[in-house]
Amino acid sequence: MCGRYVTRLDDALEREWQLIRSPGFFESFNVAPSTQVPIVRQAEDGREAVMVRWGLIPQWAEGKAGKYSTINARAETVASAASYRGAWKAGRRCLFPVTGFYEWQSTETGKQPWFIRVADASRFALGGLWERSGEVESGTIITLDANELLAKIHNTRQRMPLIVDAKDFDVWLNGETIEAESLIKAYPASRMEAWPVATYVNKPTHNDARCMERKPQMGS
Repeated sequence: MCGRYVTRLDDALEREWQLIRSPGFFESFNVAPSTQVPIVRQAEDGREAVMVRWGLIPQWAEGKAGKYSTINARAETVASAASYRGAWKAGRRCLFPVTGFYEWQSTETGKQPWFIRVADASRFALGGLWERSGEVESGTIITLDANELLAKIHNTRQRMPLIVDAKDFDVWLNGETIEAESLIKAYPASRMEAWPVATYVNKPTHNDARCMERKPQMGS
């Protein structure tokens, strides 16, 4: 799963991702569920960035969030689950721009948070879906079985978010469903890196660069 992440929307990303519209600068070191976050989606005249609620509200729900979490959609059931199948069948796919994301490892002494990112990219994209329900626009991040790195970190459920390479943005946003499905696979562990961080990140109200700082090793 993916329950917290780091994001930054700025002029550089607008240029790199060829956005024709953007809500302006946005940054968070500790994005939490149900908050407003930037996504990138395809509009009639090009790619646009918009702010949506993180936690998808199905079209039929009339803008009212349900009692179950919808921040993540399982790849195995995204086409059949009641909450997501409408957006999936309509091709309302999107990208979540991120610097990295957090996962919690179960240890003998408790939950240890980790910061994970793509090693050769300052920013990358998580694949998701967006929906409009009543007056509310919302989104969800697709998850799948973890690669070797994430399986060791997220060692209880062994899941990870879908990472979409920049070269595949057009396919994910504009391609046919069968083309988009071909991109749903675990990102190579060899292209990722991770380090433990302090439990400072556990509180959603903590929102600064300390959230992603490497935790000092014992004796250092």
